[in-house]
Amino acid sequence: MPEETIEIGGKTFEVACQAGEEHYLHAAARMLDTEARTLIQQIGRLPESRMLLMSGLMLADKTAGAEDRVRVLEEELGAARAEIERLRSAPKTRVEVPAIPAATVERLSELAARAESLADQFEQGA
Repeated sequence: MPEETIEIGGKTFEVACQAGEEHYLHAAARMLDTEARTLIQQIGRLPESRMLLMSGLMLADKTAGAEDRVRVLEEELGAARAEIERLRSAPKTRVEVPAIPAATVERLSELAARAESLADQFEQGA
């Protein structure tokens, strides 16, 4: 089990971790160090245990906020997926074009016949 040296709030610590997990340990230590340094800038010197406790609580608060946001986004994603599935499984919409009324068809036929008759008369006269 590798021993790693991490720094939090200006203090160094030797911490053991699983082989291959060193980068996770260092990433977590950087996050905790960021919170500890913020505390030190705001409050000044404070006991190591208090610094670690407050830094941990600040990280926990951020984590809780992130988890709440993830939950909301997962709910929104679930709703969006359900809507997509509903739209995919809905019957295809068919657009109906109203039929031309028979009286209109008849009137257009009469007009066409008259136009042809006039065209014939014009050709005979020309």
